[in-house]
Amino acid sequence: MQINSSLLSAGLSTYQSGQQRVDEAGAAIASNSLPVAGNSQVLAELTEQLVELKVGEHAAQVGARVIRSADEVLGTLIDTQA
Repeated sequence: MQINSSLLSAGLSTYQSGQQRVDEAGAAIASNSLPVAGNSQVLAELTEQLVELKVGEHAAQVGARVIRSADEVLGTLIDTQA
């Protein structure tokens, strides 16, 4: 059961970290002004935040998969014990 608890904790932590990244990147994107021609710094910041948004999305998906796997392991352990 200790392994399953660790898996759940790791999955939840990863999911929350990804969600926080998505929240921060989304807020940064929303607060930036629209890029205008010749303003490469605003465009670079927007690109960086879009990358962070995607990284956060992937982290949240990985966390969800870990949680799902931990749930399946717990189900298998319960079936084996019963």
